[in-house]
Amino acid sequence: AGPEKKSRVVSEHERKLTAYHEAGHAIVMHALPTHDPVHQITIVPRGGAGGMTISLPTEDRSYQSKRYMEEQIVSLLGGRVAEKLMLGDISTGASNDIQRASQIARKMVTAYGMSEKLGLMALSTVSNPYLDGSTMMNCADSTSSAADEEIHKLLMDCYADAKNILVEHRALLDEIAMYLLSKETITGDEFMAYVNADSKK
Repeated sequence: AGPEKKSRVVSEHERKLTAYHEAGHAIVMHALPTHDPVHQITIVPRGGAGGMTISLPTEDRSYQSKRYMEEQIVSLLGGRVAEKLMLGDISTGASNDIQRASQIARKMVTAYGMSEKLGLMALSTVSNPYLDGSTMMNCADSTSSAADEEIHKLLMDCYADAKNILVEHRALLDEIAMYLLSKETITGDEFMAYVNADSKK
């Protein structure tokens, strides 16, 4: 993501928004059974990002299950949900998350046959894998519209799942965000200490 930009002047409102955004990602990631463990959370800017939540895989994966991909989408939307839930507003900080979530959802529906409505049908193909890797839809316009509806439904269902997690762990969300505002970075072990303490309340 690039080197830390500690010299960048960030407003207190933006720091708070970033803290809740990243805390939202981390809490949702932890709550999902198939997601990789949280390794670090930071609100120190890097590259074009205001902060980041890093998870590290515990095993190599040759294939991804439908459940795993759905939970990837849920975790990507956790930041946007946290912004709306805790600050009553949303920002452009989630643009990359939304783009990645949309790409996963689109592949699930159009390439991997994971839509219950459209079934076992590959609706898209990679036009040229050696250039930009863009895809082409190989179906009728009506089917393409139905695919868009399925993609939107999948994203909104995952958004609802992320929201349910953060509503349940709202106090923990506050605690992690406040820690980030104070220390800027929290390790995976420190994060788990907060999670374990929250589970005992």
